[in-house]
Amino acid sequence: MKKLIQTIRNIYKIEDLRKRILYTLGIILIYRLGSKVVLPGVDPHMLTALQSQASEGLLGLLNMFSGGAFSNASIFALGIMPYISASIVIQLLGMAIPYFQRLQREGESGRRKINQITRYLTVVITGFQAPAYITNMISQLPPEAISPFNPGITSPTTFFWVSSIIILVSGTLFVMWLGEKITDKGIGNGISLIIMIGIIARLPFSLFGEFASKMEDKGGGLVYFVIEIAILIFVVLLTILLVQGTRRIPVQYAKRIVGNKQYGGVRQYIPLKVNAAGVMPIIFAQAIMFLPLTLAGFAESDMLTGFASAFTNIQGFWYNLTFFIMIILFTYFYTAITVNPNQMAEDMKKNGGFIPGVKPGRKTAEFIDNVMSRITLPGSLFLGLVAIMPALVSQIGVTTQFSQFYGGTSLLILVGVVLDTLQQIESHLLMRHYDGLTKSGRIKGRSSINM
Repeated sequence: MKKLIQTIRNIYKIEDLRKRILYTLGIILIYRLGSKVVLPGVDPHMLTALQSQASEGLLGLLNMFSGGAFSNASIFALGIMPYISASIVIQLLGMAIPYFQRLQREGESGRRKINQITRYLTVVITGFQAPAYITNMISQLPPEAISPFNPGITSPTTFFWVSSIIILVSGTLFVMWLGEKITDKGIGNGISLIIMIGIIARLPFSLFGEFASKMEDKGGGLVYFVIEIAILIFVVLLTILLVQGTRRIPVQYAKRIVGNKQYGGVRQYIPLKVNAAGVMPIIFAQAIMFLPLTLAGFAESDMLTGFASAFTNIQGFWYNLTFFIMIILFTYFYTAITVNPNQMAEDMKKNGGFIPGVKPGRKTAEFIDNVMSRITLPGSLFLGLVAIMPALVSQIGVTTQFSQFYGGTSLLILVGVVLDTLQQIESHLLMRHYDGLTKSGRIKGRSSINM
């Protein structure tokens, strides 16, 4: 406790870090307030049916990512997921279209152009999702719920449609802008932090609902609830191990003279992460799994048939099997983007380093690539297992809302973003010669790879 208090004091002493944290908290406050602002013309007291619909299933998951904005018919109802979907499309195009490949190689100017294209694509995707959301919202509201823009639920006015679509699109773009501001002027990881805040906002309600269900006559009682919490803590610890797990490759640096000093026989290590892709594979896979819901027009579950029905049931076999496979594929895909064995081998060669028993250059790149492929496989399998854990624990009596915190996108985002945020804060402390957040002074992030 004493060390924690001292760390808080150290954080306060660093003016730049203090301003960044306060700035981030201010942006988060704006986001949370916006999630409570209902679309103009909609009576917030008439949203009972919509809130009930968004309490479980795939809509419940989407509502969690938006921090409850979906069920509140908020101006931020669609959240940040359209931007995530646009980012997925652009990254996939970067593997197939020469134009995007050229932009990726152009450095900062290319990155700005890609970000601009991603924003335009976000507008297009949100423009398709907004009418579907409004259609579903209207179907869940009684006739007297929309006023004065719409005199009756059976005949919504053109003004209500156009104004609501514009507001929903603008809301998503504003949330995207808030995330970028956190990345630029806050403590970083803006988009991920926005998603994490939405998830945390639902945790107290889910925990209380689970406790209430276990206190019922056939709920199992307090002992059953304590066992569930113990299992949750165990899963969280396993997830932290997944995020922080590394495979260290020894690198020997040959003797060399710099100035009047001689350096030689120095051995260092390259920490290759078991899960170098972080939480991005599961975010990407989840965004794609929302597509059937969008195509189905956010219809009620009993109206869905065939393909849409199978892939909107988050506890169903085909949904979880597809989700599991997509996570494995995206893990390899994102690892290939994040880790460049050729560049690592070239950097080692330039600095007079080599892996013992492996020739410098192409052989070193092949060796690193093989090691990454081997350690990524168990990492991706475990990532996929954690992702489908909510469907597994729901079979033993855990409520649908609370089961989302036993794994899946929710837990991985929470763990990954929290560790990244702590690493950002710790780096500021260590740069100014203060103690870190832990005794060892080292917190491993989920995406950093250091030579």
